[in-house]
Amino acid sequence: MQGEYPPKHRELTFWWILAILRFVSPITHVEMPMTTGVRTLDRPWNIADRSLLVQALWIAGFAVATAVGARFEIPHQPVPFTLQTMVVLLAGAFLGPRNGALSQILYLGAGALGLPVFAGGAPGFAHLIGPTGGYLLAFPAAAAVAGYLVTMRRSLWWTVLSMAAGLLVIFASGTLHLYAFYIKDAASAFAAGFLIFSWWDMLKLGAASMIYFEIAKRYSRLGN
Repeated sequence: MQGEYPPKHRELTFWWILAILRFVSPITHVEMPMTTGVRTLDRPWNIADRSLLVQALWIAGFAVATAVGARFEIPHQPVPFTLQTMVVLLAGAFLGPRNGALSQILYLGAGALGLPVFAGGAPGFAHLIGPTGGYLLAFPAAAAVAGYLVTMRRSLWWTVLSMAAGLLVIFASGTLHLYAFYIKDAASAFAAGFLIFSWWDMLKLGAASMIYFEIAKRYSRLGN
């Protein structure tokens, strides 16, 4: 079937995520008793490795969720309304700045390689330089910002502000992209790229904030 992700590619993607996590995470050592005469060794599959496996699954899960969010689309020009930004904010909040950003890098990479993960089921690198490119390319940074800020304080209003900061990153990047490459008038670009999204994204911001705030009472980070 066209657009299907071959099993071999799924396996390669999974191990690619795991390799990145292993690289950016500290190596865990196991201290052996000195009386055994055995030196300190790295275990081939230790608790840290199992933790990385869980993190890889959550990263892949939020990448898939972002693709699913793109399918909930309200057509609009030059940029459609979708649920993607809500997933991006939740990815940063639940996975943390690093893993949240990695989930969005994986999502963008999958689309650039030809998988139908963008709005309308569109694949291809060309989508990243189209009218929505500025918004899409800001997803990793937005997840990182939301993920970094959200744990600094434990209150609903701070959660809203943290996620609003992530949205601002997406809006700023998208509006600048529209102005630079498509709408040469600054006021028109701001109206088309920022103001027209306000009501829709306020709903998503409120939903994402409430979802995270309630679940974070028990699970503030997923996969860690």
